[in-house]
Amino acid sequence: MASWQMGVVAAFVRLVYRRRFLSEAAGLRTLRRSKGASAPPKSLTRAYAVSTTREHGFDLHRVRPSGAGTGVTVLYLHGGAYTSEIVRQHWSLIGWLAGRTGHEVVVPIYGLAPAHQGLQALDFVTAVIAAETARGRRVYLAGDSAGGGLALLAAQAVGGPAGGVAGVTAIAPWLDLSISNPEVDLIEPHDPWLKRPGLRPIAAAWAGDVPLRDPRLSPLFGDLSALPPLQILVGTCDITLADCRLLRDRLPAGVPLTYHEEPGAIHDYPLLPVPEARAGRSAIADHIRRTTQPAV
Repeated sequence: MASWQMGVVAAFVRLVYRRRFLSEAAGLRTLRRSKGASAPPKSLTRAYAVSTTREHGFDLHRVRPSGAGTGVTVLYLHGGAYTSEIVRQHWSLIGWLAGRTGHEVVVPIYGLAPAHQGLQALDFVTAVIAAETARGRRVYLAGDSAGGGLALLAAQAVGGPAGGVAGVTAIAPWLDLSISNPEVDLIEPHDPWLKRPGLRPIAAAWAGDVPLRDPRLSPLFGDLSALPPLQILVGTCDITLADCRLLRDRLPAGVPLTYHEEPGAIHDYPLLPVPEARAGRSAIADHIRRTTQPAV
C-alpha cells in the first residue's frame, strides 16, 4: 500500500479506535460501553438468504449463498477485544466469503465482557460445532482478532479434525490474554490501534477467575498438535504479530501452516479499506476451498 494511504488509514484508526486502549481507564470505559445490535445489515440480507435462531441462549446467524449445498459450514467468529459487537466490516467479509466459497457461513454472536466471560463463549462455540457435525457437515473455523483466538480455542477443545474441524483461518489472533511476550515492546510503538494498557482490564474481565494464560482462554498455551490445517494472516504493525510468530515457531511439523505477514499493515488488515485487503481476502477464500474440498 502507498505510504499516503497507510497514513490515512492509520490516522482514522487513531481517531476512532486507539483511544479505547490508550490507558487502563480507557479500557474500563470501553468495557462499560453499551453493546450495539448484532443483526446483519440490509446489504447482506438483500444478497443472501439470512436466517437467525436462538441457540444456547445466544443469536446464531446463517448466511446462505444461492445454491449452497456443499456440506461445509464456515463458522465465523468476530473480533472486538471480546467486548465490542460485530460491525459492518465483519459482515462485509462474511458476505464475501459466502459468495466466494459457496459455503454456508454461520455467525455465533457470543456474549461479550463484562457481562459474559471466556469459558461461556467457548462452550457456546463448541456446542455449535457439535450441532453442525451432528448434521453431517464439515466445519471450517475463521475469525479475526479476539475471534481468531476463540476459533483456535474451539479447534483445540474439540480435537481439530477428530472433532469435525477441517481447518482454521486466524486473522491477527489474540493468542495470549496476558500480552506478556517481550517482543511486543518492539512493535507497540508502530501499532496505531492496539495498546496494552487498555487491553489488560478487558482481558481480566473476560477471564474472570481463570488465569489469563489458561489454555482454555489463551490458545498459545494449548495443545497445538490438535490443530487442523491452519492459516494465519497478520500485519507487521500489529502487536499480535509477536505471538503469531511464536505460534508459528512452536507449531508441530505435523500441522499444515499457511503463514503470511503483510509488511506495513495494521491490525485486521483484510477487513479494512486498503489495497492489500483484497489479496488477504482472496487468500482466505482459497485456503477454505482448498482445505474443504472433498478427498479424491
